[in-house]
Amino acid sequence: MIMYLRKRRWIIGLVVVAVIGVVLYFVLRSKPELPFYPTVNVETVTTEDVELYGEYVGRIRAQQFVEIRARVEGYLEQMLFEEGTYVKKDQVLFIIDPKLYKARADRTRAQLQKDKALELKAKRDLERIRPLFKQNAASQLDLDNAIAAYESAVSAVTMSEADLTQAEMALGYTTVRSPIAGYISERNVDIGTLVGPGGKSLLATIVKSDTVLVDFSMTELDYLQSKERNVNLGHQDPERGWNPYVTITLADKTEYPYQGFVDFADPQVDPRTGTFSVRAAMPNPDHILLPGQATKVRLLLDVRKGAVVVPSKAVIIEKGGAYVYVIRPNNIAEKRFVELGPETENKMVVERGLLEGETIVVEGYHKLTPGMQVQVVPEYGEEENVQAETVEE
Repeated sequence: MIMYLRKRRWIIGLVVVAVIGVVLYFVLRSKPELPFYPTVNVETVTTEDVELYGEYVGRIRAQQFVEIRARVEGYLEQMLFEEGTYVKKDQVLFIIDPKLYKARADRTRAQLQKDKALELKAKRDLERIRPLFKQNAASQLDLDNAIAAYESAVSAVTMSEADLTQAEMALGYTTVRSPIAGYISERNVDIGTLVGPGGKSLLATIVKSDTVLVDFSMTELDYLQSKERNVNLGHQDPERGWNPYVTITLADKTEYPYQGFVDFADPQVDPRTGTFSVRAAMPNPDHILLPGQATKVRLLLDVRKGAVVVPSKAVIIEKGGAYVYVIRPNNIAEKRFVELGPETENKMVVERGLLEGETIVVEGYHKLTPGMQVQVVPEYGEEENVQAETVEE
């Protein structure tokens, strides 16, 4: 009897456990599953003033580069400067042996004094002959000879004055002065060397680089686009808030702190290269820029006022065109084709297709299909927090 009761209780227990399991199974099975919405990072479309640049390879040259040459022949006697230093305009640089040229000037000066004395005598002779001729005390031949002698003497004086001027100029050329202010190179000749027309004439060079010139070339396409943007290269427009300024990058990849202005553009295109030359003047007060240096030039070509801009990474480009995912107010993703403009600083200008204030996907668009509902994260770094909160729930 006892065994029977125990067996019965065991069976009843099994039945109760089975019933509870069945009830729990149906209860859990009937609980609705939470829908899954992919998480994406979004940004709001904004407008801003976009500066558009062209980038070119340029070369720096001095504003003035002057070769100091000997204009007369002679032996170099003195050098009156320190190589590589700053020299002033009209500063004495070299002295060429002046003795020969001084002697020539003295001789020409003496000849001039002699010719002036002969001119004075011829003038007095003519003044005596004229009244005698009027009194028939002198012949026509005497008068003609006196006039010819006087005119010859005047011509001789003129020639001697010219010879003296030339001799004094040659004497002055023995003192070589700086024609401009700037930095002078090392000397090209040594003291005692024969210089001038029959010898070495190049003595040194002087570079004026307080302001340098940057030469670069633009393509025909750049030229046409600049005209479309109303850019008049080489001229400033006081009515416009911007002008075609240039900035350059130094060899250490840093940007030069001063801006230059385009002051010249070649009026014709080189048919061999399809480019035209452009020149910009760049301040160089600290003499950081060296003539002959190559550099990267950025030219401000346009400023787009109030342009619609989006991050470049938000744009998907395919064969059919470019598009972005726009998030509607109900968090539905819309595939929107757009017309793109220029790209600058990891941003792209959108010409058509987007309006200021709309929300676009910047990360996570690979998870989306058009019409899908999403969970948005307006700022980077919040996606993990949102997922964590979802797991806790």
